[in-house]
Amino acid sequence: MSGEVLIGRVMRARGNRGEVLAELDSPDPEREQKLREVLLRKGGESRLFRVEKAWRHDGRPVLKFEGIDSISEAERWAGAELVVPEDQRQRPAEGEFSYQELVGCEVVNAGGRIGVVSGLEEFGGPPLLRVEAADGREILIPFARAICKEIDVAAKIIRVELPEGLLDTQ
Repeated sequence: MSGEVLIGRVMRARGNRGEVLAELDSPDPEREQKLREVLLRKGGESRLFRVEKAWRHDGRPVLKFEGIDSISEAERWAGAELVVPEDQRQRPAEGEFSYQELVGCEVVNAGGRIGVVSGLEEFGGPPLLRVEAADGREILIPFARAICKEIDVAAKIIRVELPEGLLDTQ
């Protein structure tokens, strides 16, 4: 697949018929309904699957791929990346950003460089930027307008104003 876009990942197997629970990086709450074929990539292995069925369970997308028909086959793909061709990418609306755009951004404040975004975590509140600091620490920074004052994904820079003590507590 040339011109690939990472759109999410397989969280775990769900049910006993080969379904998987997925996490999708999309502003579209029904993104899973538009998927037809997805490349699953895990470790050195990748395989193209046709999406047989897609639905939501407890607010999370559940996918059934053609050819994955048992829980053991589904478990094999836990943690796999979900990749689609570039032409199936859904662009975020103005002022929104995809997970893929944020990863790799340098996070800076008035004091200088804090680190680089290595991922995004969601626990029910605002998403948290997982930032790898130069000293090896992992810092979680709320991805909120009150903190992330300027986001320039083209330049790969996020300027933040952190609450006092945030860097000291992690």
